[in-house]
Order: sequence, then C-alpha cells, then structure tokens
Amino acid sequence: MSYVFVACTILLTVYGQLIIKWQVLAAGDVPTDGGDKIWFILQLLSNLWIISALIAAFLASLTWMAAMTKLQLSHAYPFMSLAFVLVVVFSSWFFNEPITTPKVVGVALVMLGLAVGSQG
Repeated sequence: MSYVFVACTILLTVYGQLIIKWQVLAAGDVPTDGGDKIWFILQLLSNLWIISALIAAFLASLTWMAAMTKLQLSHAYPFMSLAFVLVVVFSSWFFNEPITTPKVVGVALVMLGLAVGSQG
C-alpha cells in the first residue's frame, strides 16, 4: 500500500504542474505594472483549475506523509523523479513541447538512477 501512496503523490504532483501550466498559458503574460500583477495573480488563484492544482499539491503532501509511515525516505524519494519523466512526456503531448535529445538522455539517466537507487 505504501507504493500506492507514492504513486498517488507522483500523479497528483504531475497533475498540478500540468494544470498550472495550462492555465498560466491561457491567462497570458504577466503584466508589467505592479497593480496589474497582483490582479493577475488573484485571478489565477480564483481559477477553479488552479484551485484544483493547489488541492492536488495538498493531497500529494498527505499521500506522501502516508507513504513515509512505512518506507524509508532514502528509498521512496528517488521515485519522485518519475514526476520529471511524466511531465516531459505529458508536456509534449498537451503543450507540444519538444522532446529533445538532452531530454531523452536526461529521462534515461533518471530511469537508470531510479533502477540503481531503488535496489538498496
């Protein structure tokens, strides 16, 4: 069950990052004027999608705490690197971000590191 909590933490984290990116793209550039910046941020914070991303971050914290009751931090934390892998893949699908050679190498190194690190 502990690994289910780790997986939930990863998925909730990735969900939050993708939703925030999506909504920030939809909102446009941050205004240059100070007052407009505050209004821009307040509008984002009142956006239901952004609120869902913030709730996901909170829930990710709760599922991580549950995982930590059974797993060693040094064993469980490397699995969080899967969030990086999933964000690379999903940002390519949803936002047409390029998957470059350095990203592929980085993902491969992360996966290799996870495979090695999870052995001990």
